[in-house]
Amino acid sequence: RSLLSVLREELDLTGTKYGCGEGQCGACTVLVQGRAVRSCITPVHLVAGRPITTIEGLAQGERLHPLQEAFLEVGALQCGYCTPGMIMSGLALLTANPDPSEAEIIRFMNGNICRCGTYGRIVRALQRAAQKMRKEGRR
Repeated sequence: RSLLSVLREELDLTGTKYGCGEGQCGACTVLVQGRAVRSCITPVHLVAGRPITTIEGLAQGERLHPLQEAFLEVGALQCGYCTPGMIMSGLALLTANPDPSEAEIIRFMNGNICRCGTYGRIVRALQRAAQKMRKEGRR
């Protein structure tokens, strides 16, 4: 069984999306020990006992994570299907590099596909989130 199927079907965590089923689109991205992984191709037994973060784990009560806030503020979501995977990949980047250049953001996010084509706004959202997170002292 894949990590994605366990998250969605057994734990009812449906924020993580099924896209291509081949690990190519990024819609299913979650963090395993802080690293972005494609949950659709990750066998669940390989991550047993390791900390896993899904999009559902980012907000603190009613307060959105700065990355979620930034996506809303710059209008980086259209249909919203790719958004959870984009945010989780972005969080992995900003955790590893709290002040990435535009080129670093583009290179890191290259594995996430947005069918609506909001790439420019996604880059701006990550830049804004990086500023917010640095200001708040978050990683």
